[in-house]
Amino acid sequence: MRFFLLAFVLLFIAISAHANRQRWTHKGQTFYGQLGESNVVPGDVCDPDVLSLSGYYNIQGTRDANYFYWFFESRDSPKDDPLIIWLTGGPGCSSQLALMVENGPCTPTEDGLSTTVNPYSWNSNANIMWIDQPAGVGYSYGDLPDYVSDEEGVSEDLYWFLQAFFQEHPEYSENAFFVFGESYGGHYVPATSYRIWQGNNNKEGSHINLSGVGIGNGMTTPTIQYEYYPQMANNNTYGVKAVSDEQYQKMVDRLPTCLNLAEKCQKSTEFCSSAYTYCNMAETTPYYNSGLNPYDVRKECGDNPLCYDFSSTETFLNLDSTRQALGVNNDEVKTWESCNNAVNAMFIDDWMKDFNSPYLSSLLDDGIPVLAYSGDADFICNWMGNKAWTLDLDWSGHDEFNAAGDHPWLSYGMARTAKDFTFLQVYEAGHMVPLDQPQAALEMLNTFTSGKGF
Repeated sequence: MRFFLLAFVLLFIAISAHANRQRWTHKGQTFYGQLGESNVVPGDVCDPDVLSLSGYYNIQGTRDANYFYWFFESRDSPKDDPLIIWLTGGPGCSSQLALMVENGPCTPTEDGLSTTVNPYSWNSNANIMWIDQPAGVGYSYGDLPDYVSDEEGVSEDLYWFLQAFFQEHPEYSENAFFVFGESYGGHYVPATSYRIWQGNNNKEGSHINLSGVGIGNGMTTPTIQYEYYPQMANNNTYGVKAVSDEQYQKMVDRLPTCLNLAEKCQKSTEFCSSAYTYCNMAETTPYYNSGLNPYDVRKECGDNPLCYDFSSTETFLNLDSTRQALGVNNDEVKTWESCNNAVNAMFIDDWMKDFNSPYLSSLLDDGIPVLAYSGDADFICNWMGNKAWTLDLDWSGHDEFNAAGDHPWLSYGMARTAKDFTFLQVYEAGHMVPLDQPQAALEMLNTFTSGKGF
């Protein structure tokens, strides 16, 4: 009898422990995802006035990936304000980098030993979390076979992470939910938003209140955007001639081959690696050879790998006190790094894929607002190419959007908007708009999430 009772108790404990696990099948493999216990982050680490949580989402199956997130409640009204998830691109770069140097509640001091409050943080009027993904990026970890290498894998993992997060934190489940990202987020954001939209329509999990999508200086539609590299290198917004007229002409002459390979990549992945190699050699390498910052044509690149000095962020995120406060798994994550080149390399067949239609077009046709914004000093995901794909996008409001024309947006830039679609050209900003124009970026965010027009 005692043995029976003990077995029953053990079974009950096992069932309870797995009650909040998410289960899904992807490419013939079964995965189980579970959100670990949330870690309450002390206020003196970053934002002293709000609740801050961090933790890991573990994915078990044929792999053992663990995604790290850092969440902050709104400084205004957490109960009513929207919830945002932020996805930094790369691919392979940590979203905690954006938190620290762009749009988060704090920035590191020069020595990296503490932080100061950012008055233009995106949690001023929103709950927001920054997630390091895929596995192997930032504080996230997993063995090499755990690393996903395409948007299907990215969006699937993030969809089930959100299911687990809202299950564990139902207090945010009714809030308007927005997906934002930057750079290679031009791939991540459409794919993840579309997956959420599909999940809602198919009633796969709990309904997620998807209310809008934002892409900053994104690589969204390579078949269109690569066409604008020659112009941005030689005849850009700031009159910077990064390449000679002769080099410019060579870039133009090589475009047909590049675009042909890119179009073939959309139909068959076997062409994607060739498209990536040829197009970047022909259209971006001439600019890189100039020594200018590919993220800001107004600046020299210098000696730092990413053309910016992020040493204070690296110092702060590798402090024992910071890692302990965030609950970082020190056994698995020896050192926080801004970007993981191994992850980056694994996306070579994903890079030249387009993520405009049916991803964004389906959302817009269903009344979900989309914002594409671009700092106009950026070369690598420049505003010319981004504006071009927004004009080309095939959706029900295409003609109205194209006929709308551009108009000044306050003193910050130019806007084009129709129905639920907006494109912003942001003045005096490079690849990272919140870094260069923090006040404009916060105004943009609040305008978009509140449903006000530009």
